[in-house]
Amino acid sequence: MTRKQVKPEVEPAAKPGAPTMSDVAKLAGVSPMTVSRVMNGDPNVRASTRKKVDEAVAALNYVPNQAARRLAGVRPIRIGFLYSNPSAGYLTEFLVGLLNQASLNNVQLVVEKCEGEQWKDMTQRLIDNGADGIILPPPLCDVQGLIDLIAKSDTPAVAVACGLPDKRVSAVSIDDYQAAYAMTNHLISLGHQRIGFVIGNPNQTASARRLEGFKAAIKDRSVNTPPELFVQGMFTYRSGLDAAESLLSLEQRPTAIFASNDDMAAATVAIAHRMGLDVPGDLTVAGFDDTALATTIWPELTTVRQPISDMAETAVKFLVRQIRAEREGAPEDPEHLLVDFSLIRRQSDAAPRTRPSSKVFKG
Repeated sequence: MTRKQVKPEVEPAAKPGAPTMSDVAKLAGVSPMTVSRVMNGDPNVRASTRKKVDEAVAALNYVPNQAARRLAGVRPIRIGFLYSNPSAGYLTEFLVGLLNQASLNNVQLVVEKCEGEQWKDMTQRLIDNGADGIILPPPLCDVQGLIDLIAKSDTPAVAVACGLPDKRVSAVSIDDYQAAYAMTNHLISLGHQRIGFVIGNPNQTASARRLEGFKAAIKDRSVNTPPELFVQGMFTYRSGLDAAESLLSLEQRPTAIFASNDDMAAATVAIAHRMGLDVPGDLTVAGFDDTALATTIWPELTTVRQPISDMAETAVKFLVRQIRAEREGAPEDPEHLLVDFSLIRRQSDAAPRTRPSSKVFKG
């Protein structure tokens, strides 16, 4: 498919002292045309070039001139964001990414919170009110009826952090299976042979993928993990408290606990402290996501970094590109992108503590 070249924005006289696109181009060491392509979400710009432009925009506090956008024929884009994630840290990271990219692409965000089955009315209202696209974070990205409704309306959508994305919508995610496998392998490499696992919400495909990754790693490393070391959680802090209490009350408790998200891992640390256990001396704890919570508790969490903010930014870029292509009469197919995860080691993990076996001395 041949892409239409984006024409650079025409800049009216700027206010004295206000940075212009030319200033951004000069600081970034690129042409104004390249700056315009970055601002318009052109996917053909190299990542290194995009980074230079983004840094120049931030350094100069450059705000795209709305009059220039109108002259360039770029209509505002309205994107709906539906959420029901109970994790405040996850939501905050997500919103930061959305707002950062929305401000660069003349995007108006409509944010709606969904409780229970409210997604039906909320989604239909967004569609009826002319939303150009919709972004779905977990757990809504796994609601099949919601995907069906959006697909039927021909509204572009992006599912973010979905374990098994639907082909009818775009998606950006990490490989949850490989991420959980890597963390489990790390814990085993430290010497842990009795590892508890707190499963995520059963209604989310990412939960199943993380569980599969954990099981694959312990099988490959020949680690015996009995059923009592698998405890169901719901991705909430409260469920993490219950799961950790169950695991740490076992007669033979685990030396490490891997929770499927940071909220449940933080709850595990809290229960360990309440029981007088040292983390990581008596218990290693690992989480998943690397939300702000991971570095606001003590000790800071070893966790899998899922670049939530970057994924949200990518979701906006995907929609902007699809919407503009459709307006130009050259609609594009949905695209799926796997982004890299990282294993972040902090202070909550260590080799299992070895204690001398007790001896009975006879007089």
